[in-house]
Parts: sequence; C-alpha cells; structure tokens
Amino acid sequence: QVQLMESGGGLVQPGGSLRLSCAASGNTFRMGWYRQAPGKQRELVATITSGGVTNYADSVKGRFTISRDNAGNTVYLQMNSLKPEDTAVYYCYAGYSYGGGYWGQGTQVTVSS
Repeated sequence: QVQLMESGGGLVQPGGSLRLSCAASGNTFRMGWYRQAPGKQRELVATITSGGVTNYADSVKGRFTISRDNAGNTVYLQMNSLKPEDTAVYYCYAGYSYGGGYWGQGTQVTVSS
C-alpha cells in the first residue's frame, strides 16, 4: 500500500503560479496529476515515469511542468500562467507499469480574481 500526501493548492489570480507537491510512501513506475472540475469527469493533467518520460494534456502544455525528485518518491507540478478554467480539485496518482495504482485525497486549486 502506497500513501500519497499532497500539498500546495490554494487561491491564485489569473496569470499567477502555484506549485503542487505529492510525496509517496513507496516507489512506483508512474506518478502524476489529474484534475476534476465541478460537473466534469476527472482528466489527465500530466504524468512522469521513473525514467523521466512525461505526458501532458494539450490544455496545459507550455504552462505546466511536471518533475520528480531523484529518489522518485515525490512529484511536483509547477503551474504557470494559470487560467480560471484550471480551477479544479487536483489529485495525485502513483501507479505501476502493469496497472493499478493509488490516489491522493485531492487539493483544491482556484484561479479567480
């Protein structure tokens, strides 16, 4: 069982920046972030493998950057040029190459003036 501890959400004005962090209690192949806005399905934001291969949703490319620490247990999401449509609950994910994984409890990101 891997436990995930998220931090870094909050309220920011449009055009601002936030950094999300997620610390895992164990090693997994892929870590990343998903988000869910009210009335919408949960969607991929970005993922990164233990080898450093990244994947981004088109809507965040060029604005968000995902990274992972050397130990591989903590993943970061640097979010720049935030827009109101980025408002959502952001969930950390950690999973294995063969499938299956774990979810964090979610952290609220609100982009509003």
